Amino acid sequence: MTQTEASSIVAPNATLQKLSSQFKFTEGPAVNQAGVVYFTDQPNDKIWTYNPDGTFSLFMDKTGRSNGMYFDRQGNLITCADEKNELWSIGPDKKVTVLLADFNGHRFNGPNDLWIDPKGGIYFTDPYYQRDYWERKKPELDGEKVYYLPKGARQAILVDSDLKQPNGIIGTPDGKVLYVADIRDNKTYRYDIQADGMLKNRQLYVSQGSDGMTLDNKGNLYLTGKGVTVYGPDRSKLMTIPVPAGWVGNICFAGKNNDMLFITASESVYTLQMQVRGAR
Repeated sequence: MTQTEASSIVAPNATLQKLSSQFKFTEGPAVNQAGVVYFTDQPNDKIWTYNPDGTFSLFMDKTGRSNGMYFDRQGNLITCADEKNELWSIGPDKKVTVLLADFNGHRFNGPNDLWIDPKGGIYFTDPYYQRDYWERKKPELDGEKVYYLPKGARQAILVDSDLKQPNGIIGTPDGKVLYVADIRDNKTYRYDIQADGMLKNRQLYVSQGSDGMTLDNKGNLYLTGKGVTVYGPDRSKLMTIPVPAGWVGNICFAGKNNDMLFITASESVYTLQMQVRGAR
């Protein structure tokens, strides 16, 4: 990577800023229209907010063990609530609506991460990570897969069953392309999204897995795990952002100008000022 490539992404002289280490394990950052970040402290079953003025506040306790999250266009926070393996919609007034509870009568493995397309449909990954708060010791469904819940539908559609452990997921703002990370197989795939929500033309995008993912307005893809790795639209590795934490769980763009990288990393959260903006 050249300095030019890195300097076209990260703001001049910007350094990683640790905001807080008061959490147990942070996940699922999602940003609303005002640039406020909502993120989970998953083991403590809480959702926090980080405001553009630099303050934290507790948004919600008892969140169904929410993990990955994303805002819909109506301002509802859609979450992967894996306490009971459901998808939730949490309104601004904190009213919870269960959008999805099972697949053909069987509990999901544990919805992990999600992305909402321009039509309001929800793509989500369903890996199996045994939780200490579950009574069950094995999955009810065969395999770890990717599903699509069309807007207003009561039943999800299976869109990819040929993965070992899908985790991070993100799509392009035009609703044409979806990326899914198979974290156990250390691969990230690219798909073409069809008009009915089905996926076609799966291609290996990069030979690296990821926990959470995001895209910027230049088409660069950000993968997480050991730090943050940025790949260009031509699949070349542009840069690695080292993060001094055991694990980077997820990432999003935030702030008033949508140009601040917000990173959830184990017990901490960090920001990095960027020259690019989040894809919207």
